Amino acid sequence: MDFSWNSGDSELYERALEFARAELNGTFADRVREHRFGKEEWKRCGAFGLTGLCVPEAYGGMGLGALSTARVMEALGLCCQDTGLLFSMAAHLFACAVPIWKAGSETMKRALLPRLASGDWMGANAITESEAGSDVFSLKAHAARDGDVYVLEGSKTWVSNGPVADIFIVYVATEPKAGYLGISAFVVERDRAGLSLGKAIDKVGLETSPTCSLYLEGCRVPVANLIGAEGQGARIFETAMLWERSCLFGIYLGLMERQLEACVDHARSRRQFGKPIGSFQAVSHRIAEMKVRLEAARLLLYRACWQLDQGENAGLTVAMAKLAVSEAAVLAGLDAVQVFGGAGVMTETGVDRFLRDALPGTIVSGTSEIQRNLIARYLGL
Repeated sequence: MDFSWNSGDSELYERALEFARAELNGTFADRVREHRFGKEEWKRCGAFGLTGLCVPEAYGGMGLGALSTARVMEALGLCCQDTGLLFSMAAHLFACAVPIWKAGSETMKRALLPRLASGDWMGANAITESEAGSDVFSLKAHAARDGDVYVLEGSKTWVSNGPVADIFIVYVATEPKAGYLGISAFVVERDRAGLSLGKAIDKVGLETSPTCSLYLEGCRVPVANLIGAEGQGARIFETAMLWERSCLFGIYLGLMERQLEACVDHARSRRQFGKPIGSFQAVSHRIAEMKVRLEAARLLLYRACWQLDQGENAGLTVAMAKLAVSEAAVLAGLDAVQVFGGAGVMTETGVDRFLRDALPGTIVSGTSEIQRNLIARYLGL
């Protein structure tokens, strides 16, 4: 087994680290207060190529595989304070650009992917409904064909990037009685008549990643906006989730690495009872556990991405990786608060942000319970 990175991956990782340090942390405090990421930061990400990491070069992207993509996301998580910005970028890339790349027509790819890859456009994904969260295939939103258009009706919630997105991948039932085989996916433009958006949703973490509800009322969408064929929406969504559940969570590997470094530095410098608190086993063992969880989660994620790149069935490994990374991030957040003590519960120190940004990770892209269900299914249970 070879655990080394090739020179191209290593160089890109270092470039991403430097870019995040220099270009993405400028007005972060202001963006948190305003519940948005910065437009200038988004433009810089596009110019660097981050908004099209895995999009093929033929459509304006960098053409990276899953493992290389996750490695870049890890670098960004390590050096960028604005995890909400990174989350929005990942949602744009994996939940919007990937479905178009993997299942869209050639005409659709050439029309949309260059704009998404460059960051000129931002994408969003709309599948969750108030009564269809984890049970994503019991959708009430539906579409019926009317000549050369489909008429979409219904509502969606928890649409990441919704308030600022240019296009949406919207999943609706075209054959409601067919369940999994009755879901279809459409590209719907922001200015399409019949589409409206709700107000931004306040969240416990990832505040700078804007989220809202989406409403469809007689929204007439051309047949050409159908991704793939009718009834392929569930499969398209599952493919997108393989990328999102692996590559997006590279962000959390970087976040945990940054958190670990902060805890080690604090344990070395903070003194109690005449000695550094890191000399007490209660503290040092907690930090040691943070390191073990991080490295175990990292190896699972790398393996999942490697399997995706090899064209193997990566469903089991992706589910295990997503579960391990997201839950390790929450535990690391709790550990950091404990290591920092009183300073850990003071918002001015920023230690609480590690935890708050980690909390959504066990919910988005399929809850921890859903990942355990998937793992059990792969085991034949």
